[in-house]
Amino acid sequence: MLTGIHAAFIGGDARQLEVIKKFIELDATVTLIGFDNLESSFTGAVKRPLSFDVLHDVDALILPVVGSDEQGYVESIFCSKPIQLLESHFAALPSTCCIYTGIARSFLKKQAENYSIGLQELMNRDDVAIYNSVPTVEGALMMAIQNTDITIHSSASAVLGLGRVGLSLARTLAALGAHVRVGARNSADLARIFEMGLTPFPIEELSQQIDDVDIIFNTIPAQIITARIIANMKHSALIIDLASKPGGTDFRYAEKRGIKAILAPSLPGIVAPKTAGQIMANTLSRLVFEHTENRRGKK
Repeated sequence: MLTGIHAAFIGGDARQLEVIKKFIELDATVTLIGFDNLESSFTGAVKRPLSFDVLHDVDALILPVVGSDEQGYVESIFCSKPIQLLESHFAALPSTCCIYTGIARSFLKKQAENYSIGLQELMNRDDVAIYNSVPTVEGALMMAIQNTDITIHSSASAVLGLGRVGLSLARTLAALGAHVRVGARNSADLARIFEMGLTPFPIEELSQQIDDVDIIFNTIPAQIITARIIANMKHSALIIDLASKPGGTDFRYAEKRGIKAILAPSLPGIVAPKTAGQIMANTLSRLVFEHTENRRGKK
């Protein structure tokens, strides 16, 4: 239970609604900031504008998955007015507060450090990333089906990176009958790819591996599909870039060459917001409870 815990939610998308529901069910005191246009109401939650008075007794400040930008602006699909976190807002938070977000940019990290406030990034956690790989893979397959005139079965598909998403994606493509090759840098990953019955290749050899590929899925958050790589691809190939913005593809050159390339980060929130929200809700409620218990134990 989260009885006695004040959780303030600032902005977000449909995923955040599942988290709010969970916190209300667990008896937390819930304040909603940036939800002015939300049609459905939550019994047990109060809508408030962003102010210092609201923040002074907050135990958990919960931001959207994307956190804030470098000017402190927080996205919210439920509010027509911009929401900006200022340095003075962080100063108003109690030192016992912890900030929770998916990804924290330098602005958020700096403010948390300056005011000695805890900061937790959910997307850096293995459990959240592995759970999220399921809707990510489903979304990637949906995009591949929508944007090609061939079946996944028997296609020549390449996956770049054997991280938490890459592993799930490679396994699923193989289960659907695709001919899957996977590029990785780590020798242990290459061994794992071989053990899975797939075709491994060092990522440095990408240019030699790409000329006959129908669909390439990138999960590496670095410029990996360069103009030189794209020049070796066939015109009918499709690139689905799952890495966080700006992705790992030279989209300008892909367009120039007539190769379809799609940047598709944050697929869980797009294709399965309810499931993605429940994943976040379960993890967040546990983290907030543990943080509160640890804080009480130190008194």
